[in-house]
Amino acid sequence: MPLDWSKVKDKYGDGFMVPTVAGGKFLKVARVDDEAIHIESPIWTAKLHRVNLEKGVALIEDGTISRDPGLFVEDYMLYVANERATSVAHVLRDLDFLDYTETFSVRC
Repeated sequence: MPLDWSKVKDKYGDGFMVPTVAGGKFLKVARVDDEAIHIESPIWTAKLHRVNLEKGVALIEDGTISRDPGLFVEDYMLYVANERATSVAHVLRDLDFLDYTETFSVRC
């Protein structure tokens, strides 16, 4: 299932607190536009670009990137972009593209 950007905008467009994969914290989504999800903390801001998120989801769907959040981060940086991969994992898990695990399994 490809990433439906209209659903992303509907869910996060006016701001949202995304639960983190582990630790019981939240990632603040400030807004969403046609280009990116804008995230922020008290000391930084960043964009999660739509083109990268769509590529990441496509690679999850074809099995290139793991659905395990712990493995996803490294795969995302390798195959897609070194762009806040941990934050991407929080968002994609919240959108049900990643598993709801808090640990990862070793793959060999």
